[in-house]
Amino acid sequence: MPVVRPVSNPPNPWESVHAEWLGKPPEARLEVFEEEARSILSENDSPDVGFRFSVNPYRGCFHGCAYCYARPSHQYWGFGAGTDFERKIVVKKNAPELLRKELARRSWNGETIAFSGNTDCYQPLEAAYGLTRRCLEACADFRNPVAIITKGALVRRDVDLLLRMSRQTPVSVTVSIAFAEDAVSRALEPGTSPPSQRFETLRILSEAGLRAGISVAPTIPGLNDSDIGGLLERAREAGARFAFQTLLRLPAEVLPVFVERLREAFPDRVRRVLHSIEEVRGGKMNESAFGKRMHGEGPRWEAIEALFETQCRRLGLNLRDEAEIPSGFRRPVRQATLFAD
Repeated sequence: MPVVRPVSNPPNPWESVHAEWLGKPPEARLEVFEEEARSILSENDSPDVGFRFSVNPYRGCFHGCAYCYARPSHQYWGFGAGTDFERKIVVKKNAPELLRKELARRSWNGETIAFSGNTDCYQPLEAAYGLTRRCLEACADFRNPVAIITKGALVRRDVDLLLRMSRQTPVSVTVSIAFAEDAVSRALEPGTSPPSQRFETLRILSEAGLRAGISVAPTIPGLNDSDIGGLLERAREAGARFAFQTLLRLPAEVLPVFVERLREAFPDRVRRVLHSIEEVRGGKMNESAFGKRMHGEGPRWEAIEALFETQCRRLGLNLRDEAEIPSGFRRPVRQATLFAD
């Protein structure tokens, strides 16, 4: 297992020239741990997600989403899945260098790389460390396709780089927006940019010419399923070209965090929300089986899916993009010196 070391005086992302939180930052004690990672490309064989390889420059996530399915992964490093996941962040300082080595391997054939599969690559510390941008620069040099999903407004910083990449290889950016109201978002995902700013981020990406879309994730029956139509309309108005949704996942370590936060913020809705989750999970709070984790079952879930698909068709989302550029992956060729030895 790689050795992580605490940083005695970690960088303050709020003092960076690239402020991720557009407003007053949340108060919290942040502990940063740096590591020299042994690998950076994670391979995924789940049928539930649309990518095989992903890059995660950080472990843990300051966004602090109560429902985050990645919380249990923090336990592999001796941390907890609760507040430790949100405030003890591990930084893979050598991520860009490792990625360049992976891309240069003869066995690598230029498959799309997702940023990120486990935690948000544009969480606040990215403003100080810049690991995601440097990883993207590596992908740009190799013309490797990338697919980004984030709640962070900081992705705006990299529009120039992403636009340059998109002229040579497929690039997509998905902005995750699950709630229509900023207040609901702040209660359940306190460290993220508010939804209003994420829609503005989506507009900036789209107007720049990037292929951008929305992820309504997670869909939480009884809490935000009534927001679906409005979220898709606002996304389309902001220039979104595609959309998808996934059902809330509550692994054992995530369930108590979610319920506690829900009870604190919406005490009068707790029983209704939990009953609604059980309704689409066949009487359970979670489903861990591959092929079933990301969607529900029964009449209520079928109605949610029908609403989502109907709205997407009405708004012209998820249409086939005939003009999408093909992959331009290639390994950079070093230029020979003028005066050889």
